Amino acid sequence: MVDITARQRLKLLAGAAALMSSACGGSSTSAPPTPIGVIPPTTPPPTSPTGFTLSEGLLRDSFRNNFSVGTAITANQINAGDLSATLAQSQFNVITPEYELKPDQIAPTEGEYNFGPADRIVDWALSNNMTVRGHALVWHEATPAYFYEGTNAQIRTRLENYITAVMEHFAGRITVWDVVNEVTSVDIYRGNDGVGPDRDTEWFNAVGNADYIDWAFNAARAAAPGAQLFLSDYETENPFKMNWTMEIVRRLLERGVPIDGVGHQFHLQLNTPASGALAAIDAVSNEFAGLINHVTELDVSFYQDPGTCWQSGTNCSPDLGPMAPPEMLATQASLLRELFLGLVTRPSVESVNVWGVRDNDSWLNFAPTQRTNFPLLFDRAGDAKPALRAITDQNYVI
Repeated sequence: MVDITARQRLKLLAGAAALMSSACGGSSTSAPPTPIGVIPPTTPPPTSPTGFTLSEGLLRDSFRNNFSVGTAITANQINAGDLSATLAQSQFNVITPEYELKPDQIAPTEGEYNFGPADRIVDWALSNNMTVRGHALVWHEATPAYFYEGTNAQIRTRLENYITAVMEHFAGRITVWDVVNEVTSVDIYRGNDGVGPDRDTEWFNAVGNADYIDWAFNAARAAAPGAQLFLSDYETENPFKMNWTMEIVRRLLERGVPIDGVGHQFHLQLNTPASGALAAIDAVSNEFAGLINHVTELDVSFYQDPGTCWQSGTNCSPDLGPMAPPEMLATQASLLRELFLGLVTRPSVESVNVWGVRDNDSWLNFAPTQRTNFPLLFDRAGDAKPALRAITDQNYVI
């Protein structure tokens, strides 16, 4: 499979609001759930017509002794009173702004900052007793071209000034930041012949090496000494990608660069073994005592497409239609139950963040082609899916 570029993700996500909502349906006769995170809800509210009780805070409370549970939404969803924003307020305790904190949104023109949309979503989250993940300070797919202009000294100063301005603006409001995003090589499908560890990006080419990563972390620590600073990357469940990510982290630590943890973007498929994702967590914990693991983006696609689908839109799996096949919902539930059961046993995991609330929020409805996908915990009507039941109720029969 060839991964879609992050720039395409931004464009596809921007169009997600146009997707028509349709309920996935399904029902269950299971009893009110007992969370697997050891703390059952107190007096549950009446059971819903589907037979499942989605009590206030059930998802976040199920894991409150283990890790925070977050999601990604946009300021537009908040402004519109979208159902996803309502569910986010009810069930999650961390918010990641999907677009609003990226460089091309905050500073499309050099020296001019627009914090309005970001302030809106940050203030909304804080007013609802949620924390905010700062995503992301450095990301080649969301960086205006002027950042790369001039000598290395000029590029470094410009980057440091930007990071300082952003982090000082959100001082006391955002204390966890993805400092660099997706900087690990993606040349993983050639196996041992792949070139790594650093990704060939506009940042790498402008500087001539990966020193920009050091600059970013050092500037972030200077701007916010108490913040948690992360390197976040996707497909770390792939051993080649994870080995390269580890090499970058090892290099940073050897040079005294301040980094607090690794963020894992687990964009899984139904046939992805949970063991691969858990092995990525273990790799960090086993070598770097004290580093934190966060799952920064989590979803499970219902499609397995050949590389030609991602490259040219050909030979893509056919659309499953508006109703999720029950057997695929069950597979998704089993995969996520196994993943969460593994995550709660790993103390280094302090946050798990689902990339969107309802299925219609997901970028996977448009990538690599427009189809109805079902990658999240809530269906298009806002009802809890078997996957959510499976991770919050150890007695739920999948």
